[in-house]
Amino acid sequence: MAVSIVVPCFRSYGTLPELVDRLGRVMPTCTDRYEIWLVVDDGEAATWQVAAMLAAEQPDVRAIRLSRNYGQHNALVAGLRAARHDVIVTMDDDLQHPPEQIPELLKALTSDVDLVYGVAGQEEHGILRSFASRTVKAAMARMLGVRHARQLSAFRAFRAHLVAAFAHIAGPHTSVDVALSWGTTSVAAVTVPMQQRTNGKSGYTVRTLVRYTANLLLGYSILPLRLVTWIGLAIGTVGLVLFARLAYQYVTGSTTVAGFTTIASAVAIFAAAQLIALGVLGEYVGRIHTAGMGRPAYLVRETASGDPVIDLPEQPSGPVTAGLVRH
Repeated sequence: MAVSIVVPCFRSYGTLPELVDRLGRVMPTCTDRYEIWLVVDDGEAATWQVAAMLAAEQPDVRAIRLSRNYGQHNALVAGLRAARHDVIVTMDDDLQHPPEQIPELLKALTSDVDLVYGVAGQEEHGILRSFASRTVKAAMARMLGVRHARQLSAFRAFRAHLVAAFAHIAGPHTSVDVALSWGTTSVAAVTVPMQQRTNGKSGYTVRTLVRYTANLLLGYSILPLRLVTWIGLAIGTVGLVLFARLAYQYVTGSTTVAGFTTIASAVAIFAAAQLIALGVLGEYVGRIHTAGMGRPAYLVRETASGDPVIDLPEQPSGPVTAGLVRH
C-alpha cells in the first residue's frame, strides 16, 4: 500500500518540522512508499519558507504554495489532485491529529471500506465551537443527505479513486466531505485521541462555521428553495383563511374599519415572504454569476521538492483552476 498524505498549511511554520519528523518515523512502519504534500494556503512567506526547506531536505516531502489564502477545503483539493498514490490521508497541520494514529486509519480501510474518519473520543474544542461543529454536521446529515455526517473529521484516509469526485469542482465554495459522499457510502470511523493545539489559534471560529454551513446549504442543496416554496404555501393558506373571514364579514354585514389591522398584518407577512424569496434567489443567482466569471478554486504559485520534477497532474482548464506553476 502506497500512501499520500495531504496537509493544508496555514500559519503553521512552528509545527511543520515536528509534524514531518513524526510522519517520517511513523509511515515506514505501515507502508512501503509514502509522500507528504504540504499545501501552503497562506499569504505570508514564513510558512512557505519552512515547507520549501523541508521539501528540499527530504525526498518524501513535496510542497505547493497557493497564490493566496483560498481556505482549507480548496487547499485540500489542490493537494488531492497532486497526490500520486492509491491511498490518501488528510490531516491538519497543528499536531491535533497525531501522526501515530495513521496506522489505525489504514488498518480500518478494509476491502469493503473506501473512506475512514478519525473521530475524537473527547471534544478537543470549547463549548461554543463544539456546539457549532455539531450543528454543521447535523445540517449536513439532514439537509444534504450525507449519512455519515456525524462522523466527519479532517483526519481521513480514503482510496484514491474517490478523487474523481472532485473533477468538476470549481469556484470558492468547496466541501471535501460532500464530494466524498458523492463517491462512496462505504464509510467507517475510528476513535482516536486528539491533542490540544499547541501553536497559534484555529482559524475556525463560530462565525466561520456558521458561514461554512450557509455555503454548504446554498452551494450543495436546493433545500432553501424548497423552504421558500413551503413558506409561500403556508402564507397562501393564511391568506385564504383571511379572505374567507373577510367574505363572511361582508355577507353578514359585520365589516368594519377595524379590519385594517388584519389587512396591514397580511400585507406585512406577504412583503416578508417576498423579501425572503428574493434574498435566497439572489444568493443563487450570485453564485451562478461567480462561477460564470471563471473564479478559480485555487492557483498554484510555486512548488518545491527534492525530486528533479514534481509530476503534478495537468490542471483543469476553465473555472476550476488557472495553472500558474513555477518550479
